[in-house]
Amino acid sequence: MEKPKRIFDPIHRFIELDAGEVTLLEAPSVQRLRRLRQLGLAYLAFPSAEHSRFTHALGALAIGTRALDALRVHSPEAFASDADFAAQRRLLRASLLLHDVGHGPFSHACESVLGVRHEARTERILALDEIAQPLAAIGVDPADVLALIDGSSTRYPILRELVSGPNLDADRMDYLLRDAYFTGVVNGRYDVEQLIASLRAFSVDGRWELGVDGRGVVALESFVLARYWMFATIYFHHTTRAFERVLREGLRELWPDPRALDDVREFLAWDDFRVLDALRTSDSDAAHGLRERVSVYGLAAEFNAERDLVAYEACDRELRARFGDAVWSDSQEQLLHRLPLGGDDAKPTVRVRLGERLVDARRASDLIDRLSGKAHWRKLFVRKDAVPVDEARRICAAIIATGGMPSLFG
Repeated sequence: MEKPKRIFDPIHRFIELDAGEVTLLEAPSVQRLRRLRQLGLAYLAFPSAEHSRFTHALGALAIGTRALDALRVHSPEAFASDADFAAQRRLLRASLLLHDVGHGPFSHACESVLGVRHEARTERILALDEIAQPLAAIGVDPADVLALIDGSSTRYPILRELVSGPNLDADRMDYLLRDAYFTGVVNGRYDVEQLIASLRAFSVDGRWELGVDGRGVVALESFVLARYWMFATIYFHHTTRAFERVLREGLRELWPDPRALDDVREFLAWDDFRVLDALRTSDSDAAHGLRERVSVYGLAAEFNAERDLVAYEACDRELRARFGDAVWSDSQEQLLHRLPLGGDDAKPTVRVRLGERLVDARRASDLIDRLSGKAHWRKLFVRKDAVPVDEARRICAAIIATGGMPSLFG
């Protein structure tokens, strides 16, 4: 029997792949993930954030495998037999390795320009021989992989949660740790060992659901908090957001036709590096800004609480009254502890076993209950070539100091 391939990783130490998984890893569409940065343009704010979706895919495979192996120990009744567990394990690992293959250059910026979500691209990529044949060789059906990635699977509810679930997926378990490590920010750390050890499969109305043992509530709290801190610190950092706005302008310059990359082979021919190279000879503000890290937008003010909405809207109105289209308002929100797939507020988010009872995590933890609503990050930017940034900041500071009362600004 051929020895497994061992890949060293700073987050999970050694990640092992068998021969069939190595063949899948060598597919050009998977190797392309090396040329897609996991955090897009965040490296312009955090210079060490150069890690790729390739390393993240390996990390998701590693941590998802650990989670499933823990369930085998603590919830063996969730698997019909050893053969069933082995088949689900193969499917999970393949799905996590492939869960990001549909991403385009700079990921979400590409999606906003071309209007196609990466999950939709994934179906066409999984049909390519370079993916379908290695999957067949390890006994995995591409249709099952796609259903786990896009969240439509009903056959494997536990695997669905681990691949694309709203709260306990391996994707999030890895990227929080990995992004924190490579940015140098400590906020993404959580008690991963305790969280994985606390995972359980619960039978609810004849259907298996992923949850945690009551002793894992504190670890679950640390996981939810890590997500909040990472959005506040990295994902919605003002420098990253400003350059992503510029990037979208550059991508529209490259692809004036939104259907330019509909062909799957043409889509796969593009990566982050090709985009930057294609913009190398352009004289546009967007191309120059991305090449030389020249910020087109200056931050006038930011508001990170819902109670700031009055002041935010007052600042927005006043800046637009003075500077018109040179003002850009960026409003982002996230559900930090998400509702179930389908968004039914009546259903539990994560089930927690307290003694003999199964309760919603929001009832098991006051902290999680308070973080289950939306968190908001709102920013106001002005174009530096049209607006004195210091003046815009003074205007906003004066409005904020008075509470942003609309009656003060006629």
